[in-house]
This record gives sequence, structure tokens and C-alpha cells, in this order.
Amino acid sequence: MAHLTHLVVHHVHRRIRAYVLGGILVLALIVYLFLLPPLHFPKGETIEVREDATFDETAEVLEARGVVRSALLFKAVARIGQADRAVQAGRYYFEHPEGMTSVLYRLVQGITGIPSVRVTFPEGYTVREMVLVLEEALPEFDTDTFYEEALSFEGYLFPDTYLVPFDATATELVSRMRATFDTRMTSLDDVLPLSSRSLDQIVTMASILEKEAKTEEDMRIVSGILWDRIEIGMALQVDAVFGYIKGVDTYHPSGEDLEIDSPYNTYMHRGLPPTPIGNPGLTAIRAALSPTHTEYLYYLTGRDGQMYYAKTFEEHKENRDRYLD
Repeated sequence: MAHLTHLVVHHVHRRIRAYVLGGILVLALIVYLFLLPPLHFPKGETIEVREDATFDETAEVLEARGVVRSALLFKAVARIGQADRAVQAGRYYFEHPEGMTSVLYRLVQGITGIPSVRVTFPEGYTVREMVLVLEEALPEFDTDTFYEEALSFEGYLFPDTYLVPFDATATELVSRMRATFDTRMTSLDDVLPLSSRSLDQIVTMASILEKEAKTEEDMRIVSGILWDRIEIGMALQVDAVFGYIKGVDTYHPSGEDLEIDSPYNTYMHRGLPPTPIGNPGLTAIRAALSPTHTEYLYYLTGRDGQMYYAKTFEEHKENRDRYLD
């Protein structure tokens, strides 16, 4: 009887050990398949998940690049929780090796892992000035391509603070800034259609106002003056265009500069410049849309930074003698 009991106990112990060993093996397999990264994980590389790719195609790419061990297993796990429908397109940077569940979580949450930097473009900045900002903030950024692609959109690249990934392309940033302009302009949908002027005219005037005035009140008054000058056939005679012609941030034109034969020279050519001379913000655009009309036809910014207005050229000369010379 004792011998039989001993055999039973021994058998039970063997089965327990087998169960424990089996459990350990299953646990190890789960850890291996789901939590541990593949041996040749592409550490320090960027993987692109294309917008037009199916989930099956994405899984095959991940397996081919060594991000996951098995595309079949990756697809099966993703479809259990319908995560295959939530994967977000984009470029994903893997600084360290990651397991399959971690990779799937990042794809669903859109956690790209790509470092970004905040880049601020002040209101009124030209494309050339934006290039200088980008050169300082993102030394590896392709500013040459940005300049080439952005220049035709001068005026329509919304000045704002952007979180720019280190691997962003010039085309992506230009597209994003254009899209931001379109989005912000929706706030003016109730007044823009009421204007008798085109969007190009409004944006071009706003780009001048950014350079010619500081406060919203002064922008609206200067806007009224400049629109009135156009109406009566008077040249705009704004100095801000010469900074754009010369390609410098700030510029005070000389007598010789007033004779520069450029379509942007508003002393020689009546009406607005052919394109915006910078990228205005909403305050300037609103001022261009809703000017304050006064009896003034002249203005200047004094040495103290204040705006001074005049109805006649004689009054303007007096203001110039008093506040400038």
C-alpha cells in the first residue's frame, strides 16, 4: 500500500512538473512572440506606413524590414481587436528594438517617435525670412527646396508656430502651411464674400499693412488710406516694398531707390504690387477687408514709433519735419 501511494505521489509530481514546464514554455513563447523584438530589428531606422497601403501590405513591409517576426501573426493579433482598421499612416522612427504589441500600439496611436522642433514664423515674414528661421531651427532641413516651392505661395503661408518633425520635407511643410492658411481663413467666411476685392488683392494689401503699421487700429486706418489712394488713381508710395525688392528685413529707401524699375515699386507704378510682399496674419487680413475710412491721405511712423496722419501733403510735410527730421 505504501508502495502504491508512493507511485501515485510520484505520478502526481511528474504531472505537476509537466504542467509547470508547459506553462513556462507557453509563457516564454508568448513573451518571445509578442513582447520581445526580432533579432534583427531595424534599430535607429524609420519605417513608412503609406496612406494608400492596405493593412496586409503594411504587415508584409514590417516583416520584410524586421520590425515583426511574422506578418501572419501580426495581422491575426491586430484583427482580434480590430486594430487593423485603426493603423495611422506616417513615418515611424524606432530608436530602440520593440516587441510586436508595442509596435502595433504605436501604429494605432500614431506615435511616430520622430523628434520635432517648434518653429515660429512671425506675422509678415517673407519666404526668404522663413528660410532663415528654418536654417537656425533645423540645420538639416532642405531650405533650398523650401524656398523654391514656397515662393509661388508668398502671402498664403500662414505665419504661426509649427511643430516640425526633424525628417519633414520641404513639400510637406509648404503644404501644411498652405492648409493652415485655408483653415484660418474660414473664420472670415462671413465677410470675405461681401468684399468687392479679390482674395489676391486682400492678401497683398494685408502684406503691406504688416510692414506699414503695428496696431490693428493703425492697420485699419492705413488700409483705408491705401484703398482710397487706389480709388483716386494715386500711387501707393509705400516704403515697405523696397525691403522686398532688396531682399532685406528692414529698409529705408533712398532717393535713388524710388527710381528702381521694379513692378513692386509703388512710387513708379500705381495700384498694388503684383504679389504679396510677405505672409500676413489674420489681423492684417481683417484690416484689409474692413478698412477705417478717414479724410487722411498721408501717414508716417515717427521716431517714437507712433503713427501720424495728414489730410494734405502740406500737413504731411509738417509731420515729417516734426516727427522724423
